[in-house]
Amino acid sequence: MRLRALLDTDALGLRLLGGEDELDRAVRGVMTTDLRDPSRYLSGGELVLTGLAWRRDAADSEPFVRLLVQAGVAALAAGEAELGDVPDDLVLACAKHRLPLFAVHESVAFATITEHVVRQVSGERAGDLAAVVDRHRRMMTSGPAGGGPDVVLDLLGSDLDLRAWVLSPTGRMIAGSKAAGPALPAETCARLAAEHLAATRTGRRGPHRVHVSGTAYSLFPVRSSARSPQAARDVRETVLSDWLLAVEADAGDWPGERLDLLQGVTQLIAVERDRRDAGRTVRRRLAQEVLELVQTGAAPAEIAARLRVAAPVLLPGLGAAPHWQVVVARVEWEGGEVEGGPVAQSLLEEVLVDPLATGPEPSDRIAVAHTGDEAVALVPLPAVAAEHDGSETGLLADALLRSVREPLSAGLDDDGRLTLGVSAAVHSAEGLRGALEEARHARRVAAARSGRVCAAGHQELASHVLLLPFVPDDVRRAFTARLLDPLKEYDRRHRAELIPTLEAFLDSDGSWTRCATRLHLHVNTLRYRVGRIEQLTGRDLSRLEDKLDFFLALRMS
Repeated sequence: MRLRALLDTDALGLRLLGGEDELDRAVRGVMTTDLRDPSRYLSGGELVLTGLAWRRDAADSEPFVRLLVQAGVAALAAGEAELGDVPDDLVLACAKHRLPLFAVHESVAFATITEHVVRQVSGERAGDLAAVVDRHRRMMTSGPAGGGPDVVLDLLGSDLDLRAWVLSPTGRMIAGSKAAGPALPAETCARLAAEHLAATRTGRRGPHRVHVSGTAYSLFPVRSSARSPQAARDVRETVLSDWLLAVEADAGDWPGERLDLLQGVTQLIAVERDRRDAGRTVRRRLAQEVLELVQTGAAPAEIAARLRVAAPVLLPGLGAAPHWQVVVARVEWEGGEVEGGPVAQSLLEEVLVDPLATGPEPSDRIAVAHTGDEAVALVPLPAVAAEHDGSETGLLADALLRSVREPLSAGLDDDGRLTLGVSAAVHSAEGLRGALEEARHARRVAAARSGRVCAAGHQELASHVLLLPFVPDDVRRAFTARLLDPLKEYDRRHRAELIPTLEAFLDSDGSWTRCATRLHLHVNTLRYRVGRIEQLTGRDLSRLEDKLDFFLALRMS
């Protein structure tokens, strides 16, 4: 509730002594105190009631008021029953610190004010929210002038004292209310997104209530307003593309009316999401046209012409023609009944955004197409930047997934995989087909690794690892079993740690001293273990060929 509403309630007997310009402050609670320093019991937003028993002389007023302001209270109300008129020194101190000050008539009990504030703050907020949503529905749906999701989040903060944020499925912050204060830490955003995706995969209905670092949050899904609940036959079709509304509160004890109204808020935010998706249509079409030309072997001149059309759209105002990188992603679900291409497309449009970017439309320089279970992104790089630093320029595979691996792994659960490959930068249409094949090869290298979310870059294609994804599964299993199963069985029976010893020996390039130091073993003990490995496998670890066989077996296991 607002301070102005308190002043307008005659039964409370409040008289304004200062702070007329601050009457739109929100009151979140009430506290009665006569302590000289009550700050330890304040959390911000309170109306503080005091009988002035803490005041011994005029010098006490300024320190008391300063402590209240530092604690973030909404206003101070001083009773007239004890001293009569409120002292001038308190009025001056409140004016100095811009703290609204009320005088409470001697006939009004503090309990009456407390009861009124508590009833208004706790019992009538659902009705307030209904008015808020109704008042601003047209604002959110009337076009770009509506202000986006920030508008409704600011209302949640100013009218209802709810701190709230809109997050993407990867944990990127899309919007936050001014009342929410500083942006949530990236780790908290990622954790909230992971909790939301994990709960959604279990089939539980929102809101999902979680605790992160001791703080309670309620997570509401923000689904496309253009899609009916029945449109998605399988939760996996949308789980990795839906936004979420994170509210710093435990909705477990909220009445049904408030929950319904928060669902209404998510519908307003969904309007902005649909607006963003509509804006991506042109970029998606450009990517699809270029991809089809590249895959069908069109003439470089024709591809170059389409790139010249795409460049101004993706990099407006850029003078020189850009360099390009290609990123290929594949989402695969067990069973194969859910098409992964659209999911991979939405994910690429998200993960290719600068992690520090905020807002609903920072991906307007990325064009992503999809076909089957695969999505392909054309990422333009300014030519000057691309020429600055050779092969390390542009996107790096590991960096793309570093901050989003936790939430995406939760959304993929135990039946989905995301694999991603990144090409080197190319500067012409002639190089685009090679970049596409390079990105696809890198993705297959990533697919050969363990884990739900894996990536590989063009830098890795010069390695022997490139060969591993193309070895048939039955050959891989037979090869690794022949070399490693005897060692695993021996370790199981004798706890000899032959496998870790073998890994350390190869990582130490066969150096007895370095390996022994790394394992904290005497060299003689190490020699005994290596001898046992050779005896069990019939191999000789002094020979390069046998070392390479063991190395590849460990990589494929």
